[in-house]
Amino acid sequence: MARRALLSSLGDADIRLLRVFVVVAECRGIAASELELNIGKSTISKYISDLEHRIGLRICNRGPAGFSLTSEGEQVLNLANGLLAQIDEFQSRLHSIQKTLKGTIRIGIFDQSSTNPNAHVHTAIRRYDEMAPDVNLIVSLGTPSALEASVSDGSLDLAIVPIYRPSSALIYTKLYRENMNLYCGKGHALFGIDTDVMRPKPDLAAYKYAGYGFNSPNMRAGLNIGAERAASVKEEEALVLLIQSGRYLGYLADHVAATLSDSEEVWPVLTKDTSYTVEFAAVIRKRTHTDRKTDTLLQCLIDAHKSDQPVL
Repeated sequence: MARRALLSSLGDADIRLLRVFVVVAECRGIAASELELNIGKSTISKYISDLEHRIGLRICNRGPAGFSLTSEGEQVLNLANGLLAQIDEFQSRLHSIQKTLKGTIRIGIFDQSSTNPNAHVHTAIRRYDEMAPDVNLIVSLGTPSALEASVSDGSLDLAIVPIYRPSSALIYTKLYRENMNLYCGKGHALFGIDTDVMRPKPDLAAYKYAGYGFNSPNMRAGLNIGAERAASVKEEEALVLLIQSGRYLGYLADHVAATLSDSEEVWPVLTKDTSYTVEFAAVIRKRTHTDRKTDTLLQCLIDAHKSDQPVL
């Protein structure tokens, strides 16, 4: 039976309870959210109980059987995410009016740009912090489609993703490129062989292939070489491990493979036929109002990469 709700209007305390609930739901448990929230489990549990008392609904199951959201909790979570996004949007627009940049900016990144010599994201962040020292940065990783969806719905302010299937709802500003080559690991049948001069060329369909399991240039490249994907990954680190095993072919960026090639851990395969280049872009929403925090970060990224590429 639903409890009698005490909530007749939202106050700061209620907003705080909702933010705690969202983090607990994202972490899938009170114990798991302790580090993220930086408060004790007993306090978190009390906040959840207080929220349930305020709205008159049981929103999650917690106990020896584990943590799970109730059906009502799922609905409250969706409402809370929408409300908090609107609050963040209001704060962002308010800060845009002010001379000093304040608040929070949420950034999503797909690749390991820290090792890409063409990527100067760190330079842009350094410049941004000099210009907006009072802005708090939240940086997350994700797949290209997930990051673009988060920018579209306002969960992220900006993302850096490979250009694959541009969305008409987003603005793409090209930043840098990444060269990709097919590799195998030590122990593989093609390791140590100059496959570019082999006649006949090796049939790549005869070997196991590992690649990303989501829509991306990597998935398209795997299809183009005719290899059947025998292993799927979500992160580049997992892909590296599979290639290093000597059992799978897979694509790696030049800057990632360089450190492995020096130690003879990986070997390039048919580079003249299979290599491709990916362009990375900063992505923001199309909007009717100015968001100074996001626009300033975007300009820092453009300046850091000295990009003269047009906006898509």
